Amino acid sequence: MKVDIHPQYFPKASVKCACGNTFFVGSTKEFIETEICAKCHPFYTKKEKVLDTLGRVQKFKDKLAKVQPKKVKKVKVKKEIKDIKDIK
Repeated sequence: MKVDIHPQYFPKASVKCACGNTFFVGSTKEFIETEICAKCHPFYTKKEKVLDTLGRVQKFKDKLAKVQPKKVKKVKVKKEIKDIKDIK
């Protein structure tokens, strides 16, 4: 490793969240401020809400139900009949 090119590492860097939670991590910065952490994030606190105010999911399902599957055209294949005598 080259000398004097790496930043200083702080094994107990303090992290402070906007909710007031404080914890320690290893970082190249001595103090970190963040807006959201695992203690206050809605996904981790199980307070996440899915808002579907315009009924977008139902609108999509209705539109999908209206669409009819496209008809597939059948292509006729010509069969060639060859005698075994012609092959030899």
